Amino acid sequence: MKRITIIGAGLVGSLKAIYLAQRGYAVDVYEKLPDIRKEKIAAGRSINLAMANRGLGALEAVGVKPLIEPLLIPMKGRMLHDEDGQLQFQSYGQRPHEVIYSVSRAGLVSILRDQAEATGQVRFHFKAKLESIDFDNSRLVMKDVVKDTELQVDYDYLIACDGGGSRVRRAMEAAGLTQYSSELLDHSYKELTIPPDADGHFRMEINALHIWPRGEYMLIALPNPDASFTVTLFMPNIGSKSFEHLTDKAAVKAFFETHFQDTLSLIPDLANEFFENPTGYLGTIRTQKWQHKNVVLSGDAAHAIVPFHGQGMNAGFEDCFELNRCLDESRDEDGNDDWEAALPLFVENRIDNANAIADMALDNYIEMRSDVRDPNFHLKKQIAFELEKRYPDTFIPRYSMVSFHHIPYKEAQRRGKIQAEILSALAEGKDALEQVSFEQAAIYIKERLSESVY
Repeated sequence: MKRITIIGAGLVGSLKAIYLAQRGYAVDVYEKLPDIRKEKIAAGRSINLAMANRGLGALEAVGVKPLIEPLLIPMKGRMLHDEDGQLQFQSYGQRPHEVIYSVSRAGLVSILRDQAEATGQVRFHFKAKLESIDFDNSRLVMKDVVKDTELQVDYDYLIACDGGGSRVRRAMEAAGLTQYSSELLDHSYKELTIPPDADGHFRMEINALHIWPRGEYMLIALPNPDASFTVTLFMPNIGSKSFEHLTDKAAVKAFFETHFQDTLSLIPDLANEFFENPTGYLGTIRTQKWQHKNVVLSGDAAHAIVPFHGQGMNAGFEDCFELNRCLDESRDEDGNDDWEAALPLFVENRIDNANAIADMALDNYIEMRSDVRDPNFHLKKQIAFELEKRYPDTFIPRYSMVSFHHIPYKEAQRRGKIQAEILSALAEGKDALEQVSFEQAAIYIKERLSESVY
């Protein structure tokens, strides 16, 4: 049996290990950080994430979905908070199941690791740092950071799931085996907390993703199982309203008093927490070649994206599902997995989709922080829902295609551009849904979207 080595025991690496173990492989997973099930890890990554249909489908395929359902908090739409503290709810979809979920990163990865180990086929090695790769001889040098010793590891197949800063990807580039771009956004983020009230209850609507859109910057909040909310401030690094001016507690308090006044009573430890928590960077990784012979990149190691479509984890989980499907489709005449055929097929199927969701995630930042304040945006949303009712196999809003379906990202992007043009034409000069010509809409759809999405 082939020796499968995974670098990175995060969400994607742990789920990938389950998929491969269920195929009968023995899998070794190396992770530079401690095991979060046994040791507390310093802040640095988001506390909670958005789970959508793609991610749930990948979990369901290996029987893990029922185990993580207790961690999921449904979010039915966006709750918009304006400068005066007024609220406006905007639904994500128009069917009961069309929701996304807030989920604890630590809780989810702990369950995935438990389930990987329960197969009896997976061994995790924590506090193990990748030092070098000999691509010609399929050999790694790993460092035990506790004992300060090195270990040589031979592999038949190496899967890199070690995140946006992937050491495997960097080693491939250093060896001339790939090239990648790292596109840093000129915005960063800071996480804060809204604790439960005195009775242990949520202090805002639980089943919503809360957004305070302010044009060039925004605040969002996702619910947690302990009745708290994880709050994230996204804003430019430099400029008149930016992180460069929030240099002391007085400046932070004044900024929130002016722009997020309704949150002051909700974030009691605002000033202290602001400076205790790290400022996170936002970037997009695009890799030209994900594979070299028996080495392949997956998840953020191949295609890290900004978080504004809530699809980073979901895209990584879909990678796991798709590699498994490619192995199924690439069996040899004896019924054995043909990795030499499966790996190129996996990369071919995923790379354009990864680039598409990267682009759409960047688009969604502008939508979240700015577009949602425009009445015309809300009218277009109403028109889109009405068209979906009338043409359910032809017109599906782009957000729905991405979050509630398994339509390839690149197809969602392609159709989404056409639909955006149709919506703009129908909404031009209109103030209400009753003014929209659905006879004209029918013509547009027949001319430009006549084929079914399925």
